[in-house]
Formats: sequence, structure tokens, C-alpha cells
Amino acid sequence: MTDFRDLRASTFESVDLTGSTFRRAYLNDVTFQNIDMVGTRIHDVDLIDVEITGEIRNVTINGVEVSGFVEAELDRQQPGRAKMRPTTADGFREAWDLLDELWAGTVERARALEARRPGALHESVDGEWSFIQTLRHLAYATEVWVLRALLGDPRPWHPLSLPFDQMTPHPEVPWDRAARPDLDEALALRDDRRAAVRRVLDDLTDEQLAGETTPVEGPSWPPARAYPVREVLSTILNEEWEHRRYAERDLTVLENR
Repeated sequence: MTDFRDLRASTFESVDLTGSTFRRAYLNDVTFQNIDMVGTRIHDVDLIDVEITGEIRNVTINGVEVSGFVEAELDRQQPGRAKMRPTTADGFREAWDLLDELWAGTVERARALEARRPGALHESVDGEWSFIQTLRHLAYATEVWVLRALLGDPRPWHPLSLPFDQMTPHPEVPWDRAARPDLDEALALRDDRRAAVRRVLDDLTDEQLAGETTPVEGPSWPPARAYPVREVLSTILNEEWEHRRYAERDLTVLENR
């Protein structure tokens, strides 16, 4: 057992604390980012002035399972969010139509900002991806889930595609976080990838939706195994919905800088 007494102001990055125990520990003003806490048990705590964002499932606080309340409130606050959980092929097409409409407004807002303040779309807010990087990541998400996992292309990525930061780097997978394509260049890549999703959805049937993919070997994400088609397409809907929310949030900050 390793015993650490004073670790104030420390930074832990890419560490594995699975199975660890914290007793009489002070975690005031601590930031947790990109953390896996599945199965965590927290007892006898003062949880005051705390902000948590992420995937919330099967969370019990003082004997009350709260994730259902959280989901219902998010659906109320975000009109259209419930449509991102379709169960039929028509439902997936409806969700994609809504995303097209919402993203069109976000891109228009980004263009207006870029016209007023050139370079703003390359700026980060609180260390998050810039607007341009967000577009590049969404292209990558479509490549690995739709072009690769669903359609079987083992290496579908573009040089500008941007994986998620926690993925293990691989020499065959592009990962140029510092690239600075302009908005039109980033949108051209993104539009091409969105068109691929549209083609899949246009031909999608309920029978296909109930099926599974064929495992695809090679580098990148996701791991080589069969996935329910519904899971693959739901992942893309979630990526598109959540990253647009983040983009809108950060555009507000950039507009006020």
C-alpha cells in the first residue's frame, strides 16, 4: 500500500487509480476531467457547490436514483433532445434532419463571428477544442463509426480528421491538433462526411437497424468487434448533438471577448 500525505496542487494525468480508497481526504477545489468513475462509491461526504457534467446513469444520492430526473430536465431544457434517441429508421432520419437545421444556424453564427474577428474560430475556451477543431473531430467520429465500423472501410480518415484526445496515438491515424484550416476547408470535409451519413439513413430500414456490424480490424477506434447498428448510429447522433451544444456555449464566450 502506498501512503501519500500531502499532494496539494498535484496533477495526475493518465493514471490508473482503480480500486483505490480515499479516507479523510480533502478534495476541495479539485478539477476532474475525462474521468471514468463507473462503480464508484462515495459515502459521508459534503457535496456542496459541485458541478458535474457527463454521462449520468444509475446514480443514487441519499437513497434517491437521480439520473431519470436529470434526463427529464435536460429534455425539457433542450427542445429536440429526446429525438436523439430514436427507435426506428424514420426516427433516425427525423433526428438527422433536425441536426442539419440546428447546425446550419450554428455555422451561420460562427461565420458572423469570423467576419467580425478573424481567427476567433481557432481560439480555445477553457482548454476545449476550438470551433474548427470541433468540426474536424465530428468528421473523425463519422469516419470511425459510420465509414469504418458500419460500412467496413478500415482506413477512412482524412489528414485533417481529429481523434479524441484520450485515444492512443497510432502512426497510421492522423492527429494534427495544431493544423489551422479555415472554416470553409473544415466545412468541406465535414459536409462530405455528413453526406455519407445521409446516404446510409436514406436507405436504412428497421430490419437493418436491428442488425449488427461486421468487425473491422486495424488501428483507430472503435475496437474490432460487432456493434448493433442502432448503437453505431445513436453514437453519431449523440456526438452531433452534444458537440453543437459545446460549440454554441463557446461561441457565446468568444463573441464577448
